[in-house]
This record gives sequence, C-alpha cells and structure tokens, in this order.
Amino acid sequence: MIGYDLLTINYELKMIELFTDGASSGNPGPGGYGAILRSGQHYKELSEGYRKTTNNRMELMAVIKGLEALKNLNQTVMVYSDSKYVIDSIEKRWVHSWLAKGFKDKKNKDLWLRYLDVSKLHTIKFTWVRGHNGHPENVRCDELAVAAAKQKDLLIDSVFEMESAKANLF
Repeated sequence: MIGYDLLTINYELKMIELFTDGASSGNPGPGGYGAILRSGQHYKELSEGYRKTTNNRMELMAVIKGLEALKNLNQTVMVYSDSKYVIDSIEKRWVHSWLAKGFKDKKNKDLWLRYLDVSKLHTIKFTWVRGHNGHPENVRCDELAVAAAKQKDLLIDSVFEMESAKANLF
C-alpha cells in the first residue's frame, strides 16, 4: 500500500449514506428530487426540478443523481428511500428481468438504464424508510424535492415529455 496512509484507507472504507426522495405535483406534473449524501463529516444536498414528470421518475432520479455525484469509484453506499417502486424493482431484481425483455411495456427505461450503469461502479444497499413519518433526512429530502418542483426555471425531462407526446398521438 505504497502512497496510502491510514487516514486515506479509513476514508475509502467508510460507508456513504444516500437519502433520497422524489415529488411531483400532479402525476404527471411539475416535479423534483432531493438527495443528501453523508459520510463522516462530509454532507451535501442535491435537488433539481422538472416542468413535467412523475413521482416515480423523481424517486429514481434522486438515487441516480446521488450515485452520479460520488467522486470516487467502488464506494459502499447505503441508500435510504421511501419508494417501494425503486427499492422493490432493484432488490427483487425486477429491473434485470425488464432489461432481459427489453423493457417491453415498462416505464422509465431511460432512467433504469442510467441506474444500471452507475450501479456497476459501487456496492449499493437499500433501506426502506416510511415516508412522511418524521425521519429527519427523509423529511429534508422531501422539502428539497418539493422546493425544486416549485422553482421558476424548471428543467425539461425530455425523454418523459417525448414519450408522453407520442402516447398522446394515438
């Protein structure tokens, strides 16, 4: 371990906590995500809002954006989410079945593919937390998500809007 000191080794072995939540006003409607990354003394909040999206997309986007924000590879990450959609899809390996079937008749293919890519870079575990039940970080993530959805200049969830437009043609 030339070039490493004990402090560096200890830092690399620390678990990173990722708290997440998504929100939308209407489903679809304006939405946002909130995420908190925490490891030791390090703390970072993330959020963005989109002009037209769904709650499930924002729940998944929070996890993706949190993982994409990690600066180092091969991190051990504990994700806390109140989304059964996200956790069950991953923990019960539904997303792998959907992938094998080309996501036929499944929503959010773009985000699931993005999640699968970023998930290869880390060791990820999930813990479900009951939403709106006083869990401090879940409450804060909800506040971030709702505030992001209410911003003036919302981002465009281009894949969702394009797919929605196609669906409305028929």
